[in-house]
Amino acid sequence: MDIRKTITLVEEINSEYGAPAHEPLRRVAVAAVFKNPLAGAAAGADLKPLIDYSLELGASLTRTALAALGASPAQLRAYTKAALVGIGGDLEHGAAMIHPRFGMAMRRAIRRGRVIIPGHAKVGPPGTTIDLLYGPIDEGWDLDAFDSTPVLIHDAPRPHEIVLWVGYATGPRVNARCKGPDQKEVDALVASFRT
Repeated sequence: MDIRKTITLVEEINSEYGAPAHEPLRRVAVAAVFKNPLAGAAAGADLKPLIDYSLELGASLTRTALAALGASPAQLRAYTKAALVGIGGDLEHGAAMIHPRFGMAMRRAIRRGRVIIPGHAKVGPPGTTIDLLYGPIDEGWDLDAFDSTPVLIHDAPRPHEIVLWVGYATGPRVNARCKGPDQKEVDALVASFRT
């Protein structure tokens, strides 16, 4: 694939709303902007080239993200993925990049990841914002790991491009304190529906 450029964003949040963080939150988001080989193709075109490429690109973006974050896989608490397709493409081109195989490459690189990786795709012109939706890596009911951050690239995606994002975070939201049910409580509630 023809990658035009990559972008790496790293942030460390030490306080929110005037209160210091219990622990700093470090997040990284890495994007690749590349030519969409299916742009302009008829609906129903074979998505296999994009699915196959997502494994390679997922591994590469994850390596870049971990190096930029300076964290070991054991230090990670949340992850995310997203695709933004230029207006010459199809929403399914983005879905093909992030849903079938991309998450497997992310998990393989960190040797973790029981929980589904929040991710979504959308279509838009250059400068379109997309929200990276972070979710917990191993514990589905780790509600404090859920977070989001908007990202954009001023000159991407061009009509025949895709922007593919991967992100990781080392901690919970800063000063997170919303406690919810645990898995046992949810299982009991769902079991009660059957009676």
